[in-house]
Amino acid sequence: MLLEYTLITAFTGAFFVYLSGKVSEKLRNFLAFTLSLALLVLVSLMYTKIGISRTYFSFLNYPLVLRVDWLSWFFGIAIVSINIFAIIFSFSDMKDKKRLDLFYLLMFLVNAGMLGVVLSGDLISFYIYWEIMSWSTFLLISFKEEGFSAGLKYIILSIIGSFSMLVGMIILYSQLGTFNIAIIVEQMDMLSNGFAFSILILFGIAFGIKNALMPLHTWLPDSYTETESPFTAVISGMLTRMGMYGFLLILFVIMGVNRYILLAGGKYSFALSWLGAITIIMGTFIALLQNDAKKLLAWHGIGQGGYMILGIAYGSAFSVAGGIFHTLNHAIYIVLLYFSVGAVEYRTGTRDLNNLGGLIKKMPVAFLGGLLGISGLIGIPLTNGFVSKWLIYKSLILNRSPFLAFAALIGTWGTVLSVYKFFHNIFLGQLPEKYSNVKKAPFSMQFPIIVFSTAIILFGVFPGIPLGIVEKIMGKMGFESLGVNIWGIASGTGSLNTLNIFFAILLVILGVYILYRIGFKSKRVLQEDTYAAGHFIPRGKYAYTTEFYAPLFDIIKPIFREWVSIFIEKLTGFGNNLSDRIRRIYVGDIGTYVLYIVLFLAFLIVSRWSIW
Repeated sequence: MLLEYTLITAFTGAFFVYLSGKVSEKLRNFLAFTLSLALLVLVSLMYTKIGISRTYFSFLNYPLVLRVDWLSWFFGIAIVSINIFAIIFSFSDMKDKKRLDLFYLLMFLVNAGMLGVVLSGDLISFYIYWEIMSWSTFLLISFKEEGFSAGLKYIILSIIGSFSMLVGMIILYSQLGTFNIAIIVEQMDMLSNGFAFSILILFGIAFGIKNALMPLHTWLPDSYTETESPFTAVISGMLTRMGMYGFLLILFVIMGVNRYILLAGGKYSFALSWLGAITIIMGTFIALLQNDAKKLLAWHGIGQGGYMILGIAYGSAFSVAGGIFHTLNHAIYIVLLYFSVGAVEYRTGTRDLNNLGGLIKKMPVAFLGGLLGISGLIGIPLTNGFVSKWLIYKSLILNRSPFLAFAALIGTWGTVLSVYKFFHNIFLGQLPEKYSNVKKAPFSMQFPIIVFSTAIILFGVFPGIPLGIVEKIMGKMGFESLGVNIWGIASGTGSLNTLNIFFAILLVILGVYILYRIGFKSKRVLQEDTYAAGHFIPRGKYAYTTEFYAPLFDIIKPIFREWVSIFIEKLTGFGNNLSDRIRRIYVGDIGTYVLYIVLFLAFLIVSRWSIW
């Protein structure tokens, strides 16, 4: 009954939190934290229940099933972990804002919907929870008035994806006579390759939209930018990655690794891999052009999603492991970065990179979160992002795919450029005088930053902790063992040992420190003790944050434009103009309508078209 209790707690608890807000703000916050903690405990307990499956309801005589396996537990524990820290962060960030009861209701409905998706053992349940998740997300994106257009864009694409998924479900049922995922897996060999390929296309559209795979990504940048920071952490951390869960489910659980790789001569795998590679490059370099901190991270969310798709689409043991592991790693560092940006915006009132700078001493915890977050995003050794990217690179190189490997590497170069701009413009350089009295973020905002910062180092130094679960997931999918240990991976094609990397970096740091100590003594000078073109710079004017990389922008802007959004905007404009012209026919005058009929009849007579 653990699975049923978890979902009952998630859904009913959401409404109890809402109702408690009508009584007391403190009671609502207490229940919100308690519910988040209860869900974390319940999902943690599922670790001992892996493999169970239960029929919990009947819908039009179709049994609805809940089940938990390693894949669903991996995503489930990430969902509830991010949720509890987003709730804690919200206690300060959302204080004194309006409609908070509704905000918390929707937050928990999104959380419950995601849990329902990963625990579903049949496609009807999967679809119902998917819709609950999507519509609750739409309401949260539209929570602020300025977010309505972003929410509308999201829900329109979500409806397209849901319809595509529904058609795929109907095709599966028409051929196999069941919605039960376990039975579908057993009977997939009965489907012809043509039907199997159509299933992958239909479900791929739905999951590609959710994962913001180019060219299905247009909903994401504005949605991430316009949402409240606690929900931005949720939507960027795991909600978008429900698309990754869907891809893993359809490709390797339902379809099976061997059939997926060979289907249509490998064309699906090839196309999906290259879509992932293109998403990496486009998302990363468009991020470089952004001056809004949240939008910059949003485009990186698209680019990093490309790494995940490339990993699983390529289909080798190492690449799939890297794709799955990168889903978790990205969730950790992107949530951390959004928490850091949220803390900065909370204290300064802005996230415009051209108006910030020098906050390193004023907000040291946010600075630490930003530093470790971008380190994980880049994939610096001893951070979690390094290990998952290493697995993907290793697979591409070993399997002789140099162009895909180069695309992934280009993405990392672009990431270095853009996150340096992000980090420099917020924390380095001169502190603007208007922020001279900025205080540290409240503890409820600092605590989640500290926890996620620790996770980046923990999973970077001890990658075997999460990789052990990843290996179990892959074992159930039919992949060979990765040879995971606490320090990394030991395989016949080369090993990864983070312990060796740790000591190597430690020796380098020690060497630099010794050289520093025996060298000349440093002298502290004021930031203003410099000059430009022979003129001393007055206090308060020493900053290089405005229009960072301006010369580079002139080069790449014509290439890395948002072509899909531009096309959609032009198509929408054409549709509006056409509709406006057609509307003018309907003037509301009966005499005019009679004239239309007479002219039409005259046309028929002249053209000798008998209507009798």
